[in-house]
Amino acid sequence: MVAIPAVGAVLVLISAGQGIEQVRRVALTNVLLTFVFALVVVAEYKVPNESEQPPLIQMRTNLAWVGHVDTQGTYVGPGPDIQFALGVDGLSLWLIALSALLMIPAVLVSWEAVQDRPASFYALMLLLESGLIGVFAAQDIILFYIFFEFTLIPLFFMVGIWGGHDRRFAARRFFIYTLAGSVLTFLGLIFIVLSYWWMSGGHELTFSISRLTEGISRLTQENRHAAEYWSDVSPWIFLSLFAGFAIKVPLFPFHTWLPLAHVEAPTAGSVLLAGVLLKIGSYGFLRFALPLVPGACWLMFDFVAILAVIGIIYGALLALAQDDIKKLVAYSSVSHMGFCLLGLFALNAAGITGGLLQMVNHGLSTGALFAMVGMLYERYHTRDIAAYGGMARRFPVMAFCLGVVAFSSIGLPGLNGFTGEILSVLGMFASNRLYAVLGLTGIILGAWYTLWLVQRTFFGRLREPVVEGHEVHEAPGDLNFREIAALAPILVMIVWIGIYPQFFIRRMEPSINQVVRRLDIAKAGRYTSTKNKTGRFTAGVENYSTPAALKE
Repeated sequence: MVAIPAVGAVLVLISAGQGIEQVRRVALTNVLLTFVFALVVVAEYKVPNESEQPPLIQMRTNLAWVGHVDTQGTYVGPGPDIQFALGVDGLSLWLIALSALLMIPAVLVSWEAVQDRPASFYALMLLLESGLIGVFAAQDIILFYIFFEFTLIPLFFMVGIWGGHDRRFAARRFFIYTLAGSVLTFLGLIFIVLSYWWMSGGHELTFSISRLTEGISRLTQENRHAAEYWSDVSPWIFLSLFAGFAIKVPLFPFHTWLPLAHVEAPTAGSVLLAGVLLKIGSYGFLRFALPLVPGACWLMFDFVAILAVIGIIYGALLALAQDDIKKLVAYSSVSHMGFCLLGLFALNAAGITGGLLQMVNHGLSTGALFAMVGMLYERYHTRDIAAYGGMARRFPVMAFCLGVVAFSSIGLPGLNGFTGEILSVLGMFASNRLYAVLGLTGIILGAWYTLWLVQRTFFGRLREPVVEGHEVHEAPGDLNFREIAALAPILVMIVWIGIYPQFFIRRMEPSINQVVRRLDIAKAGRYTSTKNKTGRFTAGVENYSTPAALKE
């Protein structure tokens, strides 16, 4: 899945001389093939049951940079343990599938919209798909960071070349913001590796994410000095990870790059930016911060929860104030991504499950919204809300699709948005009732701006825009087969997750339970230190794994 889009990018460039139709066909064939492999991955992913307990990380690929890897995937040889290590677990399974799914509408909505240098555009899009799948599948810190940074490059050129009027400024701002934060994150990741090398008796220099997670957890429970050292450095590691991941989410107040990037990006860029790229930040918290520095997560609980609540409310209020459809959807992303962080930093199983599920739900609903904004823009070349009215009479199929996606976005029971938001809020309610209640106001505001947008543009008196230079002489038609094909798989997933979320949650649970176990151990140690008044949450490190400490 990582390789196929990269090969497809080369094939698209080779086929450039055969005309735009051939370029489109090659790109579409490639993303469909990648999506078929995503379905195979989901079908082959084994769920634990009474008779079988499969490994957390499945479908692994391990290729050593130096030395070699044995049949168990263990590194053998001199030098650092750096591998081309790929795999899938419950934290990444659905994000990999989401990346493959959203590439289909991204290609289809660009079919007529991109006429200038289409081969370069589709090649960049396919390279972006390789990077996105690689980020979620990477099981090595160096490999993760390579893919993490690589995703910036294709999107930078997609926005800067095929974007709107201020495309170059938007592309530079997006690139500088995310690059600056990710450099600090890389320092934090390297510090984790060096700290484990120093703490482990054998001075093991490994970049394996799973070995680091297991090794640090074991050392801090068995070795008092290692536990004290880790408690001292954990807050600083968390802050360095926070710098890059919070910008990527984007969490308030690091969100200011997002609306401009969304508005200026081509439709496919907006679909992928909102649908998948924003999830890399929240995935980074879930993959690194929560399992590796759980004590610091408890220490920063109020800090992150407050920022998430502010983001939910502030983003919703900004969305209410917009007169541009794309800006409204962009600010709604700030609000909805706040729910993801609110769930993850509830630091319990319900909240983390809701946060991870909401990442997928937001990708589906907001990706579809941006796709439909692009379809409307192709017909009238304006995104001004005031210019539209009564569009449901002209486009009944589009009105139906927009209604389903809008109800999904506001969390209507029976659709996917409800399951993610309710689990996130319930998880936070168990941790802090005030933050949960404040977060609920975002659902109310979300219903306000979303339904108000639908009411103003698709209902009431028929009002069609007339824009200079793009005067419409013939009434544009409703969604064609290509546009329906772009939205249909998203609508199916919206209903499926809403009606039967357990299919998706069961595949997340084993990996989430491992994260929660480490959070519970860290919480038990922190409470022990409070009773001893030592100022260190590791004062009771010897009792980390005892039932009494966990109960306390």
